[in-house]
Amino acid sequence: MKITENLYRLRYVTMALLGAVMAASVSCSKEEEPVATQSVADIINTNTSLSLTRVAIQRAGLTSALGGSNVTIFAPSDAAFQAAGYADAAAINNIPDTTLRRMLQYHVVASKVETFTIPFGNNSITATSGLTPNGTLYLTKDNTGVSVNAAHISQADLMATNGVVHVIDRVLMPPTATLARVITSQPSTFSLLAAAATRADSTLLTSLNSSTAVVTLFAPTNAAFEAAGLNAAAIQKATPAQLTKILTYHAVPGRVFSTNLSSGKITTLQSGTATVTVGANTITVLGAGNNGAAATVTRPNVMATNGIIHVIDKVLMPAQ
Repeated sequence: MKITENLYRLRYVTMALLGAVMAASVSCSKEEEPVATQSVADIINTNTSLSLTRVAIQRAGLTSALGGSNVTIFAPSDAAFQAAGYADAAAINNIPDTTLRRMLQYHVVASKVETFTIPFGNNSITATSGLTPNGTLYLTKDNTGVSVNAAHISQADLMATNGVVHVIDRVLMPPTATLARVITSQPSTFSLLAAAATRADSTLLTSLNSSTAVVTLFAPTNAAFEAAGLNAAAIQKATPAQLTKILTYHAVPGRVFSTNLSSGKITTLQSGTATVTVGANTITVLGAGNNGAAATVTRPNVMATNGIIHVIDKVLMPAQ
């Protein structure tokens, strides 16, 4: 009988101790929850890695825009600005007002976006404070973290009294033109691609100019076309069907950022497959007819209103 009573007492004491531990744990967790004491503007002004973002905001006259409630800014680090060709404050101040304002607005969301609210997967969308229809950001969340338009969030969820700041490793450029216009606007890089697209089946050019169809294009440079024996004269001699077969092999449906790519096969608009290999610092694409010589992505994630361009250094050849 005493043994039973002792067991009950032991059980009661144990449960009481567990309750006390759980209560203390909850109390501690509540006490340890960070309380935001700075505004979005304050965080940007005091974060040592955001000095160029601070200069850009002041130059664009957007300081007051960050004073609203529930504001999220994806703020490029100083290293991100430098990688984009803006080495210092003087370079920022040389950007035309309208260009800088539009660029910065593309980094600001007029709602509170914390990383835990972002769904797991590719390219969930959120509207920015920029102009529509180009004011859309594409958020990807996977096992490596969160990225926005392929820019990785290096410091997440810096909580402010009026919103949240995420530090990113690349400057986001709002799209202003279709895939076709991006290509034709850079003749020193893409004049042969433009010539091939113009001579190919007209449906391809229509797709590259579309306001509704979304395509990702692996775009060979002029040097890549010439190395493949496709100079201007050869392009004019080729039939539209031949060029269409090659060019549609460089395109895949949908908006595919570099952060959405993984090693393996991709199916092209030509219906053939190419092999993507994603390394630590490189992405390569191997065409079925390239005899093992893969193309390297030399400039990823060029935004267009109707898709993405990844610049590559070789022409991809489909299977014969």
